Amino acid sequence: MPCTASTKATAGRRHTGLLATVTAFLSLTLVGTVFSPSAAAAPARPDAPSAAARTSVVVPVGVTAGVAVYDRQAGTFTEQLNPSMQFRSASIVKLLMVLDYFWNRDPGSPVPAADRAWLEPMLRSSDDDAANDYWSNHGYTSIVTRMRRNLELSDTEPPANPDFWGYTAMSARDTVTVYRYILEKAPASVRTFIMDNLRQSTRCASDRFDQHFGIAGAFNRPWAVKQGWSGSSYPEGTCGPASTVSAGTAAEADPVAEADPVAAAVDLTHPVLHSTGTVGTGDRSIVAVFTQHEAGTSYGKAYTDVGRLTRSLNVPGGVAPTGKWYGTWSSQVAVRSEPRIGNNVLTRLPAGVEVLVGCQKKGQTVSVPPYTNDWWAYLPQYGGYISNIYISHPDNQLPDVRLC
Repeated sequence: MPCTASTKATAGRRHTGLLATVTAFLSLTLVGTVFSPSAAAAPARPDAPSAAARTSVVVPVGVTAGVAVYDRQAGTFTEQLNPSMQFRSASIVKLLMVLDYFWNRDPGSPVPAADRAWLEPMLRSSDDDAANDYWSNHGYTSIVTRMRRNLELSDTEPPANPDFWGYTAMSARDTVTVYRYILEKAPASVRTFIMDNLRQSTRCASDRFDQHFGIAGAFNRPWAVKQGWSGSSYPEGTCGPASTVSAGTAAEADPVAEADPVAAAVDLTHPVLHSTGTVGTGDRSIVAVFTQHEAGTSYGKAYTDVGRLTRSLNVPGGVAPTGKWYGTWSSQVAVRSEPRIGNNVLTRLPAGVEVLVGCQKKGQTVSVPPYTNDWWAYLPQYGGYISNIYISHPDNQLPDVRLC
């Protein structure tokens, strides 16, 4: 996720040849007691590996992962893989900013409308402007230092360069501790405010990246998520119906990663993609998936790899969606409300991302010479259709997908 108080940490790549032709063709489209360390002690750290924890997490080639899954009902971990490994947090640190905001407030008083106006977009859509303002107005790295102390976090460290909040170091096990605090120790009004907003996570983030990867793609609701991403190889966000990114949102290279090699103990150059949150009725399982990818990895590939890893996890209370997973090709493939080309674009897929196909039906014929196809795949997690011509399968009709 973009991670500075002044600039984005991504850079775009251009597609040429057939892919550009395809893109042009497709363009036819809170509020009790004071929230403070003395009022609500942090939960005991669930550090020790559980006897029930597995080590069979499926980690795709080229991915470095830190994973922790905590079953709140059983009080044990079901998964731990490098749980204490530090990653640059990207937007996961926004959880600490929100907790810092509430820490010394009287939760018996309502959250002012002016504060809701930035808190809600930061939690739901990972708004960076809100994070930039809070970071610069409330002490920069001291925010992380305070929350590390208050929540008794072991692996969380502020960034060496105070201008870059997304370079805060965090781990999967510390993230579990953060969620356990919210769910088990924070005042009820604070818990409700934070979790209700995470349950309303928007598919399109404020910077137009599709943020419903990992937990949000691997499990049916109920879930609540806070995601993070950062990488100079990630292209500009394409989420939403528009076919181009507006001026001013084009991603830039990360200057600190290039100019300040001793900025932190964590890797600041390789792309990262993180999925954290809760899954199941009553927020039964807390899931923290931190991933770092090889240089040059596209957003679509990282998105796919995080999805495959998350689907391999033992998550009590989690229910996998029905359908078949398929890869896609081309860039900015339009997801449409109907199986035809027109003014009906709901959003556009990250290039080359894997999607869940729920069913298929015939619709308008699409032609990308030398291929034509009149079958369309329904993507239940997007609520729309893509032409089967963009599914990575040799047959027009997918053999193992039911008819709509």
